[in-house]
Amino acid sequence: MKKQFIISIVTIFVLVSVALYVTEMKMPEFHFAALESGNCIMAILSFITFVIVNRQVDNRPNAFVRGVYSASFLKLIVCMVSILVYVLLNRASIHKASVFVLFGIYVVYTAMETWILSRAVKK
Repeated sequence: MKKQFIISIVTIFVLVSVALYVTEMKMPEFHFAALESGNCIMAILSFITFVIVNRQVDNRPNAFVRGVYSASFLKLIVCMVSILVYVLLNRASIHKASVFVLFGIYVVYTAMETWILSRAVKK
């Protein structure tokens, strides 16, 4: 499970990074640095999520749900705080589409993690 999860998260990270780079080349109004930072933060939080969920599953198998909820909540809070920092630092030139892309990155990582971890726990 560990190897599959790590490969999946690294693949998502690379694919999102490539998509952000292509977007930055075609539409320079997006804030590439903020988007790539969000991608890095979500990848790191995904690995933290993996540790949290593995600890929960080792204790009791039914604690998987609690581990996924707490990890998703942690990522949501970090995502919201990061976006708040982005907005406060760029008050004059906020690009609203960049904010929505940051939330999209959160959704992609959360959906993939939940899917991969739930499949792994079933086995």
